[in-house]
Order: sequence, then structure tokens, then C-alpha cells
Amino acid sequence: MLSIESLEVRYGGITALRGVSIDVKEGETVLLVGANGAGKSSLINAIIGVVPTCGGTIRFKGQDIGALSCDRRAKAGVGYSPEGRRVFPRMSVADNVLSGAFGLGRKRQQEAFDWLCEAFPILATRAHQPAGQLSGGEQQIVAFARAMSSYPPFLLLDEPFLGLAPVWIQRISDAIRQVQKRGTTILMTEQMARPALKLATRGYVMRGGEVRRSGSVAEIRDIALAEEYL
Repeated sequence: MLSIESLEVRYGGITALRGVSIDVKEGETVLLVGANGAGKSSLINAIIGVVPTCGGTIRFKGQDIGALSCDRRAKAGVGYSPEGRRVFPRMSVADNVLSGAFGLGRKRQQEAFDWLCEAFPILATRAHQPAGQLSGGEQQIVAFARAMSSYPPFLLLDEPFLGLAPVWIQRISDAIRQVQKRGTTILMTEQMARPALKLATRGYVMRGGEVRRSGSVAEIRDIALAEEYL
């Protein structure tokens, strides 16, 4: 579903990604793991089109999307849940979630919200509350649901466990499993390797803007856990 070959990203004179190649097959959950500064978020930002690339290709469903704008990539089926939650704090929980389904039409928006409330009951109980009043874990659920409200076939999760207490790491893990059951393909970045490895089928270990190791969860587990503490 996603194929990246020899990707290069630079910020001024600093190289953020150097010759990065990864692939994500339909139905997989693939993990990008590495310490801060490894290049994980730069790769996600390149996929969604926030940062320009200076080399390599990004193909989604066989199409080169390198020249597409962010909104066209979203319309093509790339969903995104950003690092640090980034909800709209003054908007209600319901409006936050439905902002991700803009353009679907009222009927499909309602269907999406009903499904998400069934999967994540907190959305129903807090529907009219400003999202900024929620806890960090609750806001992560809102951001996650917003990313899923347009039914994207491919979902990018950038550090979904960042700053969360163990109870919320478990709940976010359960939410990801709900989405996996729907057949959604997932590419997830995470510094906290231990809970992320329980969700992934394969992974890539990044350091210094490069892929240092790739393979099944069993093959990368030891180095991924070592990177967690760097």
C-alpha cells in the first residue's frame, strides 16, 4: 500500500532523512521505532506532505504522491493522528471528531460518529464538552477518532503513547486493535517500543535519519528496546 524508496529530507543544511526505504503492505501494522531525533516524525511529515523531499519517491497504492498537496493525500486515503494530540481545545469533542470527516456528507458523518462512539464510549459521554477540558489520554482518543472519522484505508499514528499514563497506554492500544479489526493498514512511530511492539507485525529501527534494522517484531525486538532508552 505504501512504498518509500531512498527518501531524502533536509532542513536547511541539516539532513533529517538519508536514503530511507520502507514498505507497508495492505492490512499490516508497521512500527517505526527510535529515540528522539531519529527521523521518525520527519518521515511521517514527508508522507503527509508537510515537509518537502529532496530525493527519493513516496508511492501510495502504486501512485507517486510526491507532488500532491496535503489535502489531496488525505482524500486519497491517508489518515493522520499527530504527535501530541493537537485537538481544537475550544471545540466540542463531537465537532473535533467530525472535523476529520469534512466533505463526507451529513449522513456518512453521523454514521462515522455513531461507530466511533460505539468503539470509544467516552466520545458519547463527553460529546458536548470542550476537548481542551479532557485529560491527555482522553484527548488522544479524540485525536485518534478524528483521524478515523473519514474511514481512511491507511492510518499514520505519530507517537500515540507520548506522555500517557500506563492506563491510557492500554486504552489507546485497545483502540488501535479496534481499528486493526476493520482491516485498516497502520504505520506507527513510537519511542516507547514495549507497548508498540505488541501491536505491530513488522518494524524498522531508525537512528540518525537512517533505517538501521528491519524485520519481524521478533527480529527487531532487542534493538528496538535498546533504542527506547537512548
